[in-house]
Amino acid sequence: MTENTAHTRDSFTSKWGFILACIGSAVGMGNLWRLPVMVSQWGGMTFLLPFLLFVILIGSTGVIEEFTFGRAAKSGPVGAFGLSTEKHGNRKIGEILGIIPILASFSLAVGYLCVMGWIFKYTFMAVNGSMYSMGSNMNIITKTFENSASPWGNNGWIIIAAIVSLCIMSLGIANGIEKANRFLIPSLFIMFILLAVYIGFQDGATEGYHYIFRLDPRGLKDIRVWIFAFGQAFFSLSISGNGSIIYGSYLNRSEDIPNSAFYVVLSDILIALLSSLVIIPAMAIGGAELNEGGPGLMFIYLVSVVNKMNAGRIIGIVLYICILFAGVSSIINLFEAPVAYIEEKFKVNRKLATAIINIGGLIIALFIQGIVGVWMDAVSIYAAPLGALLAAVMFFWLNSREWVESEVNTGANKPIGKWFYPLGKYIYCLLTLIALVAGIICGGIG
Repeated sequence: MTENTAHTRDSFTSKWGFILACIGSAVGMGNLWRLPVMVSQWGGMTFLLPFLLFVILIGSTGVIEEFTFGRAAKSGPVGAFGLSTEKHGNRKIGEILGIIPILASFSLAVGYLCVMGWIFKYTFMAVNGSMYSMGSNMNIITKTFENSASPWGNNGWIIIAAIVSLCIMSLGIANGIEKANRFLIPSLFIMFILLAVYIGFQDGATEGYHYIFRLDPRGLKDIRVWIFAFGQAFFSLSISGNGSIIYGSYLNRSEDIPNSAFYVVLSDILIALLSSLVIIPAMAIGGAELNEGGPGLMFIYLVSVVNKMNAGRIIGIVLYICILFAGVSSIINLFEAPVAYIEEKFKVNRKLATAIINIGGLIIALFIQGIVGVWMDAVSIYAAPLGALLAAVMFFWLNSREWVESEVNTGANKPIGKWFYPLGKYIYCLLTLIALVAGIICGGIG
């Protein structure tokens, strides 16, 4: 039985419910704990300018492609890939290849459960004051995180993260994921704006702004800037052949996909700029150098910086709630493709499929706590870009131009330009291949 033969499918109840869910999948940890580091290391607008150009390029091709692919197949990657290869006489090949992005999504979600465990713990510590009480003592701050990230060091909080994901997803698309993102995403933006405004009035913030908006023409000649800017844009838009496809599969055919993609891209740009406008000036205020990303930024360096600021305890609470909201919206997206596959392939109800995937992910997450960095690197370097490449090839190369443009234009207020198909087929597909190869050579680009 194939994935797209499900007898009933849940769906988003409105255009904005879909858009907010997609924004939630895109506005994840990459924009919060990696982009500010890239902006700092490569020189403000010297990095942001290529990043913004690539976000627009990928948003106008890859994001539209994955939304459209899912809607056309009314299925996740297994059914979507099978739809394309079926036109060439062998549906089974596509369905087998579609398992790759499903596994990638599940594997990335498992790693995110560990990260979400840290985020839940630090949000609790921010609220009860124990994070603020550490002050700027780097020995205590570092030791606290090392204990959390050690094998079996954060079991309870990882279980809580899995329970939250399980509860939201068990309610379905409309009542669970859509309603959660209707609250999480607007709240995230509002709190980030408030943080940015507050930090802007602190002594030393102007140094951070000067750095963000500096442009070094010589830096733009460095090919590494463009490679890492592309990687940041690629992963910040959550393009990997799974989450965007499965969300697209819940759309009805009256929805304007290019218009929805525009809002997702715009929101990704805004949250990227907001995160830079919050974190880099905050580091400048605290007199710290932003030289490490990932967990080191969020759970060590930022803790020290925030604790030095006026009203540091309040700032810490708001900041880590923002991070928590971003993480929750991302993890439910990552688990959705595997959940939908189990639900539809084996004809089990939503709650059982959600329980199987979330509990299975939880068990693995508990075991990999000590190696989560290596785990996440492997998935992001190999599996995620491979899934995006497969989806792009399946969509643009195995379907006719007439079919592609017809599916994209269905529900659109105006036809997409003639530029879309060649840009997607040749430039975007090439870029997804570059993301895979460059990631392997460089040890990760996003």
